[in-house]
Amino acid sequence: MNKQATGATARLDQTATSQGWGREDTTWMLGLFGTAIGAGTLFLPINAGLGGFWPLLVLAVLAFPMTYYAHRGLTRFVLSGRGDEDITGVVTEHFGAKAGALITLLYFFAIFPILLIYSVALTNTVGSFLEHQLHVSAPPRAALAALLIVGLMIVVRCGERATVRVMSWLVYPFITALVLLGVFLVPHWTGGILSTATEPPSPSGLLGTLWLAIPVMVFSFNHSPIISAFAVDAKRRHGEEAEPCSSQVLARAHGLMVITVLFFVFSCVLTLSPGQLAEAKAQNLSILSYLANHFSNPMIAFAAPLIAFVAIAKSFLGHYIGASEGLKGLIVKSGLRPGERALNRVVAVAMAVVCWVVATLNPSILGMIETLGGPVIAAILFLMPMYAVHKVPAMRRYAGQWSNVFVVLVGLVAISALLYSLI
Repeated sequence: MNKQATGATARLDQTATSQGWGREDTTWMLGLFGTAIGAGTLFLPINAGLGGFWPLLVLAVLAFPMTYYAHRGLTRFVLSGRGDEDITGVVTEHFGAKAGALITLLYFFAIFPILLIYSVALTNTVGSFLEHQLHVSAPPRAALAALLIVGLMIVVRCGERATVRVMSWLVYPFITALVLLGVFLVPHWTGGILSTATEPPSPSGLLGTLWLAIPVMVFSFNHSPIISAFAVDAKRRHGEEAEPCSSQVLARAHGLMVITVLFFVFSCVLTLSPGQLAEAKAQNLSILSYLANHFSNPMIAFAAPLIAFVAIAKSFLGHYIGASEGLKGLIVKSGLRPGERALNRVVAVAMAVVCWVVATLNPSILGMIETLGGPVIAAILFLMPMYAVHKVPAMRRYAGQWSNVFVVLVGLVAISALLYSLI
């Protein structure tokens, strides 16, 4: 096929995709889901359910608008750049070199620790599964960590498209498992959390509970690390129609997230009493591990680590995309100008080595690091795009929307609650 024919085919494919839903849109929808909904979902019924019925009901109502409008704002921000640059380049374009370097630095150090946490969790999950479910001796921790991280890095080295595609494949068994587990619990519903619904809480008590619970819900659906790559690809495929097309993908992804996860959450909290949820919290168990013990069900006990493995692996891949963008941006902003292939290779090797070392050492400070990065992620996700709406000419067409005020308020609530939890 000659170059002219190839170009014509590409334009036809782009036009067809812009006019309707395409296969790439489905892949990205599932990729966004895969980045957001990870192992943390297995703790969400406990963390969200402990506040009682009325706060959980309010959080359920707010879940879609909280996450959709925030991620749409960040997507619009990346799309507002003149070229096909990622978030690090767009920040520099809009706010200058110094601000760009600072935000890129914060962006990287907010996302990369989460990648390290996934590296540790993946190694722990597989090691425990080998010992307790398969009853075989796990290899030395260093060897197991190396095997798992190299396996994921092989996927990463196949390119961004291949990474997102693998993530979308992993989403199918995860969604299926969540839905089947929710259905399995239906015959065991005892009312559970409804025992806290007899007396509505006082306004101050409700607001206080929501203040501390909103960050839990926000980060349970957070997929900001992959938004930049998603927006760049949307601009490449859809051109001037990138914003409405990307918003459609985001809406469907968030709809799928909210319906699937909230069904699972409510099924769990209708099965277990508030006291049992508190017991699971005290034992630091995921909801699957607690349910396996509660029902003495070996099938759930066997499935729990497999579901956790899939959840962690797909979230690792999604967060790698964001962390690698940040590290590449830092290298370029330092004045170095390596070729694209050399830059990708250096970043991949550096991140793989650090992930392997941390997974091998299994430090206990990672939770604190993740907590410290939370306010930065919330600021980038909620506040930076809304600030840009009023300061960046390309973003001013989005000014005056009520959703902007809503996103800022949720962002301020999330950041203040996260900072309060550090005190």
